[in-house]
Amino acid sequence: MQFVYRKVFPQVNKELAGWINRAEQIPNAELREQALASIRSKKFHCQGGGVYSILAGQRWKDAIRFIVAYQTISDYLDNLCDRSTSLDPNDFRLLHQSMEDALSPEKELINYYANREEQNDDGYLAALVQTCQDSLRTLDNYAWIKPYALQLEQLYSDLQVHKHVKEEERIPRLENWFNEYKEKWPSLSWYEFSASSGSTLGIFCLVSYTMGQTMTKELAKAIFDSYFPFMQGLHILLDYYIDQLEDSEEGDLNFCNYYDNTDHLKERLLYFINQTNFHVQDLPHKHFHEMIHNGLVGLYLADPKVKLLQSGKDITKTLLQASGRRSSFFHVNARVYNKLAGKK
Repeated sequence: MQFVYRKVFPQVNKELAGWINRAEQIPNAELREQALASIRSKKFHCQGGGVYSILAGQRWKDAIRFIVAYQTISDYLDNLCDRSTSLDPNDFRLLHQSMEDALSPEKELINYYANREEQNDDGYLAALVQTCQDSLRTLDNYAWIKPYALQLEQLYSDLQVHKHVKEEERIPRLENWFNEYKEKWPSLSWYEFSASSGSTLGIFCLVSYTMGQTMTKELAKAIFDSYFPFMQGLHILLDYYIDQLEDSEEGDLNFCNYYDNTDHLKERLLYFINQTNFHVQDLPHKHFHEMIHNGLVGLYLADPKVKLLQSGKDITKTLLQASGRRSSFFHVNARVYNKLAGKK
């Protein structure tokens, strides 16, 4: 944690400062606004992802460069789709082609805005994609992780397309999409599968291990199987949990709203916690992955937005007890940090 606070977070801030400077030069007002808003409001996504740079060893700065660029693409596109002037699935699909291209160093860049009115970003999105491609070109064994990274990216992009179309089309599209996968993951509901698809943690884990030259073909598969669906699902379900009131006000889709009641939600969050812990036991550096799991629970539940939820106190107590002392450690530290940072 000393390394994270003293090295990782400052380096993340340095990378983000460069992208903020680049975003401020975007000529189109709408694209500029969403690019800047996505960084300022979702900086913690890059900070959390940056923790994976520890796995990259001496190349931890290179890992952060990739993680920040890739997460910034994700957050920027999420803003563009959430607050979109368009409801066109073809527009959303083409925008998210950039995330696939970012994982495919051999691909030529295209105009990802071709299906929308806003066009001129002065090369901002292309620069983010190219930064990722340049990072991956340096990896000797990228071919071992590429199929798994692309599979995670495809799930992520499919989710973003389906959940941002016309409101009346969203649930049918998501349910039909899940029908293609439910035989493989029968323990999940359509909304839990959707949540599990919405995280970038598995990709960051794969790339960081490869930068640290500890990747094998067997490990690549083990990471995919360990992170999807449960680690990634826990990540996004907690994210949706704390955003329930905000999403209700904005009219945004929130997967936590589809549980039968608060007890059902709590039961399934506990299930994801237990499954996450079970599935990381066979990974190398299992204590690192346990730390990620504990950190997710502790940090998300320390968010001030939890206090506004009717179920906040009960669910926080139950999940922290289930996750153990390290989650409580992260929880207390995050609450102190939030207080010092001026969050109420």
